[in-house]
Amino acid sequence: FRLASALSDHMVLQREKPIAVWGWADAGESVTVSFAGQSKSATAGTDGKWSLKLDAIAASAEPRALLVTGKEGRKVEVKDVLVGEVWLGSGQSNMAMTVAGCYHFDDEKALAKFPLIRHFRESSGPAEKPQAEGRGAWQICTPDTVGGFSAALYFFGREIHKEVGVPVGLINTSVGGTPIESWVAAEVQSSDPETKANYDTRLDTFLKFDPAQAPVLHQEQLAIWKAASEKATANGTPFVTPPPKDPLAMWKLKGGPAGLFNGKVVNLVPYTLRGMLWYQGEGNAGNPGLYEKQLSQLVTSWRTLWSDEVPFAWVQLPNYRDSDSESWPRIRESMMKVLALPKTGMAITIDIGDPKDIHPKNKQDVGKRLSFWALSTVYGKNVAAISGPLPAGSKIEGASIRVSLKHADGLKTRDGA
Repeated sequence: FRLASALSDHMVLQREKPIAVWGWADAGESVTVSFAGQSKSATAGTDGKWSLKLDAIAASAEPRALLVTGKEGRKVEVKDVLVGEVWLGSGQSNMAMTVAGCYHFDDEKALAKFPLIRHFRESSGPAEKPQAEGRGAWQICTPDTVGGFSAALYFFGREIHKEVGVPVGLINTSVGGTPIESWVAAEVQSSDPETKANYDTRLDTFLKFDPAQAPVLHQEQLAIWKAASEKATANGTPFVTPPPKDPLAMWKLKGGPAGLFNGKVVNLVPYTLRGMLWYQGEGNAGNPGLYEKQLSQLVTSWRTLWSDEVPFAWVQLPNYRDSDSESWPRIRESMMKVLALPKTGMAITIDIGDPKDIHPKNKQDVGKRLSFWALSTVYGKNVAAISGPLPAGSKIEGASIRVSLKHADGLKTRDGA
């Protein structure tokens, strides 16, 4: 007799939308959920799972309890429940990167007295099949806890909290070093002609991986990386490619294609959300031509999974001096093209990355730029700029090309013109 892991103490529920509540009991057991003056009942199916939706309610900073009761006096009480805005964030290491790893952490830590901001870290691993249950816990934002929050999510949520004035819940399900294939359902990837061959190859590679050979493979990869690093140093060329990670550790961390979707996304459905945020792409630089289709699949399929066309935004990859000068720009262009989907947005970060660090420490501006999009398009607020500059066409004029841009307020050349 239990609730889903995300429905736990200190959670934030989404305001002004029907609130999904679900859990498990004995097959056929009648379950009643009581919260904020209303009660709803459901009956557990043959697999023991039940779900229902509470009526939409207004935002509230008052800590209240959500009570679930069943037969023979069985009950679960969830304490310190707030109602406000809930956003889910996912991706690889730059979404997983914590506030403790960002610029000015000591200052940020001292300022982090926001008891109405809550962070849920989904801590399950990958899985071969979709998992109904996950792991994780909600934390209240304090100077002692904020260091472990997703930085991109926290700095986004802080702006939403300040400007909208309601509690904010941030659900973080992210894993460093992961390609987008890990986060999209197997049937979505394998049923599309554009992504099927890539999916089949990824799956075959995963299934053929030999853990016993991983140490040998790692040493080979390290030798190649070291040789490239020494060559670049001898030539006076900056070399910023990070050393290869342990293949066995990454194999366990990522699982096969769809592994993290199965283990860290499905179990969060149908938690009621306002929107979703995505920071990933570095892990797909080896095959940038497919990323437009893959990101479109992710956005569309996650919305279908939640049965809700929620607003969805992502962080466009920043500047980084990669060994392959073409791959990151192509990923950026793919991200721009996916803006054709409805209710989507993109934080442009070309100017706030670090050419020498694949994990830029300025996540404050990343969160703020995501918040500008949300505050304007989702919350109807007046903001400085909904987006950074985006190309809007070009025209050849003799020996020159004139490029037009939209959202270009404040754009200037390096010399200030």
